[in-house]
Amino acid sequence: MRAFPVALPSGQRYWTVLDDDLQVVVVADSFLRHQRFGRDGAESTTKAYAHAIALFLRWCKCSGRSWEAGIEQVGLFMTWLAHAKASTPGSAATGSAVVLAGPGAKPFRSPARVNAVLTALRAMVVHAVAAGQAPAYLVALLYEVADDRDLPRAARGEGGRMAWRLRARHRVREPEAAVQRASGEDVVALLRACRSARDRLVVVLMARAGLRRGELCGLRRADVHLAVSSCQLGCETAGAHLHVVRREGNPNGAWAKSRRSRVVPLCSLVVQAFDTYELERTRCPAAAGSDFVFVNLFREPLGAPVRPDAVGELLSVLSRRAGLACPARPHQLRHAWVICRASDRARDVSPAA
Repeated sequence: MRAFPVALPSGQRYWTVLDDDLQVVVVADSFLRHQRFGRDGAESTTKAYAHAIALFLRWCKCSGRSWEAGIEQVGLFMTWLAHAKASTPGSAATGSAVVLAGPGAKPFRSPARVNAVLTALRAMVVHAVAAGQAPAYLVALLYEVADDRDLPRAARGEGGRMAWRLRARHRVREPEAAVQRASGEDVVALLRACRSARDRLVVVLMARAGLRRGELCGLRRADVHLAVSSCQLGCETAGAHLHVVRREGNPNGAWAKSRRSRVVPLCSLVVQAFDTYELERTRCPAAAGSDFVFVNLFREPLGAPVRPDAVGELLSVLSRRAGLACPARPHQLRHAWVICRASDRARDVSPAA
């Protein structure tokens, strides 16, 4: 069992699951197509779900169970998932693995990973039952079905009617961990390690505007409004800002996570970084015809939009140049944006000295 990408003639992509004979697993493919096109999910979401479902189907195969029978033994699957490690590089594809479980045995997968796999598994089962591909009793094996009489009055449904809710039966307790954020010193070190205005703008937009790498690489020049007033552009938002818009079919695979567009205000530091980058960009004639903000300026193909994976590679290089103990990741810069916003608000509301 393995996850596999599928490219449709329209150019849209999603991930599915193939068995050992390279045949599509129908129940998994039906769910993943619904997740991608019926619910407008991201391709990356179907990729994560496909890998999770492939793990479950692999366990069912190597334990001699059908997938429906596997749902009846989710507890055993959780033990396998936490402790099973492929014995050889080729064994992962065939499903053979050795389970090392017992007192003091170190889990191979973290509780967060186990819970993520269970989330994908539950979603597939609910879809299969709704589509008539599986018996209805499977839902009760994964969820507790209860009414809302034990909930506070404020949490009950309106109109006095009894409401039903589902609570997952299987879950691993995750240890509480502090959110990893890039410190101000790390951000400054990354900026000093940049060798181009484009790279500095990438760091500044993630750290001071909170953009994800998919949103960053999908940004178009028409989305950026740096003037005090953008009324002439048909935008009523005042001040410097940019629009994060989810678009289909970006050639670099960039994808905004949220279905809804949002407006992100920009501080003077970001505006200055945009101005400096624009001067650098004009020196590359191949970039003139692209509407993407971030394009290749120093390597082929010149003028092509930057891929999301290249953002992670850039931060790894900058982290090495800056001498950071741990490489900075894109989401750590996004979390640093929360701290920047909090400090900016505190400064705005503080009384003048």
